[in-house]
Amino acid sequence: MLNRIFGQKPQEEPKRDPVLTQEHVEGESVSEQSFNPFKNSLSRTRKLFGRLGDSFKQDNITDDLWDELEEALLSADVGPSTTTWLMNRLRERATTEHMRTGSQVQQALREELVTLLGKPSPLRFAKQSPLTVMLVIGVNGSGKTTSIAKMAYRLKKEGHSVIVAAGDTFRAAAIDQLKVWGDRIGVPVISQDSGSDPGAVVYDAIQAAGTRGSDVLIVDTAGRLQTKYNLMEELKKINKVIQKLLPDGPHELLMVIDATTGQNALLQARKFAEDVGLTGVVITKLDSTAKGGFAFAVADDLGIPIKFIGTGEKVEDLAPFDPQRFVAALFAQD
Repeated sequence: MLNRIFGQKPQEEPKRDPVLTQEHVEGESVSEQSFNPFKNSLSRTRKLFGRLGDSFKQDNITDDLWDELEEALLSADVGPSTTTWLMNRLRERATTEHMRTGSQVQQALREELVTLLGKPSPLRFAKQSPLTVMLVIGVNGSGKTTSIAKMAYRLKKEGHSVIVAAGDTFRAAAIDQLKVWGDRIGVPVISQDSGSDPGAVVYDAIQAAGTRGSDVLIVDTAGRLQTKYNLMEELKKINKVIQKLLPDGPHELLMVIDATTGQNALLQARKFAEDVGLTGVVITKLDSTAKGGFAFAVADDLGIPIKFIGTGEKVEDLAPFDPQRFVAALFAQD
């Protein structure tokens, strides 16, 4: 986590429940009867699982069912390793639990998918400082700037006083885009000229947060640097500024990942996780792809909590990640 690059003691993450009751994953009263923010954004992915409908209705478990299920998981970009694990796990359960029907396999699949995603992991807020600082990274084009605006909008609606630092000083367009969003949602954006020192921007933002009584600072960071070394050095500089004023900060380091790039994005995230340390990810653009299974690959491969899912283009289209509702949306009826 953050301690890998910043030398801090990691905060304990919520542990996964090894066993989830059938009520947790099957109970439509929890996941489907109430509004499900993931249903529309997973519509394309749901069609892949929908093809299994007839097979799941069969009174026996056939080789065709296993083949079709594996194909659906791979097509949804669950990923080869995660798909292999799931298939082995389901075959094992089918044997040990003496399953006889396709519906039993479907129920086991839903249980395993929820377990794979783990528990919801809400944003972490400062316990010692009056200001919570969240750093956001992500390659250009991933939806990073828009996701920052959505987070700021959501936190403001929840009663927080939010301020944003335009720390991606390598691109003038990034600064301008944040300012437009800030004006639109009524959140102040602290910035300097393009090419300025990101650390200086963050310093100004922390000072402004104190003056204005803000309790959350979201920091945009460079979306593309020439080398990973440069990225780490920039983050170290930013962190040095933060810890000088807020010894327990930063409190979140989030990476925004574009789901449409699938496994390629997973490789990028893995490098960031190894070299920088992440406390969570935000997955964007699920509504424009059939690769919704990518979320399972993220959870399985990275072991990092998914904090939010982008569910559309509007500023309110950002939903806190809920594994039960996410899986329910994959199997919901259109």
